[in-house]
Amino acid sequence: MRLKLVAVPVLLALGLAACNKKQQAQTIGEGSTSASGASVAPSASPPTTVNPVTTPTAPAKVAVDQTAQVIVYGYHRFVNQVRRPDTEITPQMFEQQMQELKNRGITVIGMQDFLAWKRGEKNIPPRCAIITFDDGWKSQYDVAWPIMKKFGYTFTMFIYTEGVRGGHFGGGEAITWEQLAEMRDAGVDIQAHSETHQDLRKPYDKVAKKRLSPPEYEQWLQNEVGRCKDTLEQRLGIKVNCFAVPYGFYNQHVKDVAKGVGYEAVFTVYGQPITFRSTMDSLGRYLIEGNKPKVFVDAISMIATSSGGGAPVAEFGAANIASKPADGETIRNPLPLISANLSAFGAIDPGSVTMRVSGLGVVPASFDPKTNTVSYQVTKKLRDKCSVIVEAKSGGKKVEAHWTFAVEQGGGAGAATSPSPTPKK
Repeated sequence: MRLKLVAVPVLLALGLAACNKKQQAQTIGEGSTSASGASVAPSASPPTTVNPVTTPTAPAKVAVDQTAQVIVYGYHRFVNQVRRPDTEITPQMFEQQMQELKNRGITVIGMQDFLAWKRGEKNIPPRCAIITFDDGWKSQYDVAWPIMKKFGYTFTMFIYTEGVRGGHFGGGEAITWEQLAEMRDAGVDIQAHSETHQDLRKPYDKVAKKRLSPPEYEQWLQNEVGRCKDTLEQRLGIKVNCFAVPYGFYNQHVKDVAKGVGYEAVFTVYGQPITFRSTMDSLGRYLIEGNKPKVFVDAISMIATSSGGGAPVAEFGAANIASKPADGETIRNPLPLISANLSAFGAIDPGSVTMRVSGLGVVPASFDPKTNTVSYQVTKKLRDKCSVIVEAKSGGKKVEAHWTFAVEQGGGAGAATSPSPTPKK
């Protein structure tokens, strides 16, 4: 009898424990997760919502207008009395040029918007311009910036760090770090232009005044291209993703080093319209000189102005038109016959065929409808890189093709007999 009395409480305790375990199992199955994150004991009840851990995602690609075109202008000093026209321009002429962009319907965009378009992340207007200032002159802060504010235009500063006030080459006409910070806070884009503004192809350090051995040159080049970027990022707390090559002098090794240290785009001084397919390691800028205002107008003429959102354009690759000189070719003759076979365009309206050549604008090219060939004999010596745009109408639509070739300096039959001008800063 005593055994029965003892057994009853034990059985009751075991029953209560079993109930508790069943209840716990039901609770877990209704929405909780185990320590490993797996669900236990599924139930008919809907699971409790758990907020997922968000992970960064790449920017979404958008349907960008791949027919848009961009021209990039480069300026240096702004002075009332021009003594060095290769790097100086009057404030009056600069303001007139900014007004001309507005009058022609050319939209001034920021560098980062341009890069986002090239990445396929953002649209830009059909015809755009980017304004850049090189080196870091005080007149860019005192003179040019107020004019840009007047038009509501954004711009980019390409700074060489030893040219800022206090650096090896930062004299009284140089901008200060404080002024750069003020411009940064106002939304001005600041990018890199090397440390000491030298020809990056040559193993010579003009600061140390010594010729560099191969290992020394490699370290020096890393400093000029990479440490410049680091200095700007650390002094100003910014991200630097563009590099403008000093004087326009570069080679493949310089481009490789720039890519290796993290630049997204490299700019030169060989002006050309930039398209969606333009290579990012040699983007041409039109440098504006005080005694050559035609360069500014020619650059605008290289892109067809449009205020209607851009007409549909069918673009053909250079391989489809048998261009001469060929795309990417380097020639010795600075007076070449430029030609292209436009059969790939389809049925062409002969009167609609136009050819544009960088530095020359629209040229009087001839079109032979029997062979579908457009050609132009150059009469003014070309130099450096040259871009060609051929446009026509076919079936009521605009069709065009772009290609680029280079002119070797100083040699060959028909080559220039006198030295070609040195590219400007």
